[in-house]
Amino acid sequence: MCNRYVSPAEADIERYWQLSRSATGWLGGEVFPRAPGPFVRVNSQGVLELVVGQWALVPHFAKSAKLTYTTNNARAEEVAQKASFRGPWLRGQRCLIPAWTFV
Repeated sequence: MCNRYVSPAEADIERYWQLSRSATGWLGGEVFPRAPGPFVRVNSQGVLELVVGQWALVPHFAKSAKLTYTTNNARAEEVAQKASFRGPWLRGQRCLIPAWTFV
């Protein structure tokens, strides 16, 4: 399974999703697991926004953002049971990952 992808630049993402200017400074390029990358989410006002964050889920029980195991690949048949994914899945915490291609 591919764990790296190429993301469009900030302006391309904003144009495609019709987002207001976000000023994340994302220039586009290859994104690796646990590295920063752009994603589109619904903010607290119910509006789509572009943000940059770590590509992996940091579970609520983690002592720090430095992960000792991978949380960037949730399998559909396990997402509702695994401790790392269960809470966010049940709360409907979803995002869109803009990508040109996997590498």
